[in-house]
Amino acid sequence: MTDTSDTRSADSEVQAPRRSRLLRLMRYLPLIAPVLLWAVPCGVLLYTGQHWPLAVTLVGTALFVLGLVVMPLAMGRGHGRRQQDRAAIVGDTLLGASWVLFTWSVLLGVLLRLALTVAGVGESQDRARIVTWAVLGTTAVLLAWGYAEARRVPRVRRLDVQLPRLGAGLDGLRVALITDTHYGPLDRARWSERVCETVNTLEADLVCHTGDIADGTAERRRAQAAPLGTVQATQARVYVTGNHEYYSQAQGWVDLMDELGWEPLRNRHLLVERGGDTLVVAGVDDVTAESSGLTGHRANLAGALDGADPDLPVLLLAHQPKFVDRAAADGIDLQLSGHTHGGQIWPFHHLVRLDQPALAGLSRHGARTLLYTSRGTGFWGPPFRVFAPSEVTLLVLRSPQPPISP
Repeated sequence: MTDTSDTRSADSEVQAPRRSRLLRLMRYLPLIAPVLLWAVPCGVLLYTGQHWPLAVTLVGTALFVLGLVVMPLAMGRGHGRRQQDRAAIVGDTLLGASWVLFTWSVLLGVLLRLALTVAGVGESQDRARIVTWAVLGTTAVLLAWGYAEARRVPRVRRLDVQLPRLGAGLDGLRVALITDTHYGPLDRARWSERVCETVNTLEADLVCHTGDIADGTAERRRAQAAPLGTVQATQARVYVTGNHEYYSQAQGWVDLMDELGWEPLRNRHLLVERGGDTLVVAGVDDVTAESSGLTGHRANLAGALDGADPDLPVLLLAHQPKFVDRAAADGIDLQLSGHTHGGQIWPFHHLVRLDQPALAGLSRHGARTLLYTSRGTGFWGPPFRVFAPSEVTLLVLRSPQPPISP
C-alpha cells in the first residue's frame, strides 16, 4: 500500500504549475499525436541508414501514410456522430498498433542502436536493419500478447483491507469490484457472461460497478450488458456512473442498471448491516456529470452522505481516483474507483498520472482515507492491454476488533 499523504502535501505547490503546463500541452495532442505516431516509426524503420531497395522504401512509406490518413478518419466515423462500429474497430486497432510501434521505435531506435554501436556490431547499415527487425518483431509479439490479454476473462485479484472504524460484525465482508467494462464495437456478450460467472464464484456480499459500462447507448449495447443482471450478491449490487456514460445518454444506463437489479447510487447511500454493525455504502456521479448538461447529474458527496450517521464507516464508489481529495476531506474510510485502466498500453500510464493521483492498487490519502483503484475489467478503444492486465477484484474488509465468538 502506498501512503501519499506526506508527499502530496509537500510537493503540491511545486507540481501544480508543472502539471498545469503539461495539461495545456495535452490539449494539442489530438492534432500532433497522429503525425508523431506514424512519422517517427516511418523515419526510424525506413530512413535512418537502412538503405533499403527503392521498392521497399516506397511501399513502406505508402503504408505509413495510409495509416496516418485512415486512423483519424476511421476513429471519427466510429466515435463521432455516425457511430459506425466497423470504423471504430479499424481506427482503434490502428491507434493501439501505432502507439506500440511508436514506443518501441523510440526505445529500440535509440538504446539498441547505441548498444550495437558500443559493441562494435556490424556496419552502420547492419545496425540500422537490426533495429528495424527488432522493432517490428517486438511490436508484433506485444500486439499479439496484448490482444489476448484484452480479450481474456480477467484474473481475480484478492486483498484484505483493514478499516479501523469497521465493526467486528462486518469483519470478513466480501466486496467484489468490476469497472470499465466498456462494452463497445467488438461484440463481447459471451465475454460479459463469463465475467459475471467469475464474479458469482466469489460469493460476494456486495458487488460494485464503478462506471464506464459501455461505449454507446444502453439501447445499443443492451445485449452485452444484459449478463450483469445475473450477478449475485448476498447484500446488494451497486453502481455509479463513469465519464463514458455521459458520452452516451447516461440516464439510459442508470435506468438499465436499475432494470437489471442494480442499485444506482446517484449521490445517495444505503446501509449494509451484519452482526449488529453497519457500513454506509455511498456513491456519487462522475466528476464530469455536471458539465454534461443532464438535469440533476453532478458529483455531490454531501448529498450522498445526507442522513448517514457520521460515526459509521463509509465505503464510497466514485469512478475517478481524483475524487479522493474530496473523500479524504470528508473522512471517507475507503473509496473504490476505476477509470485509469492501469494505463492499458505501456507506457501510457505516465500520461494517466498527470490527471490522476493513483494508477492502480491500494493507496492512502490523508489521515483516514484509503483508495483502491482497479485496472479495469475491460478495455477502451484499442483491443490491447500491454503490461496493464485487467482485473476482477475481491476486497475482504477487515475490522481491527476480533469477531465475537457465538
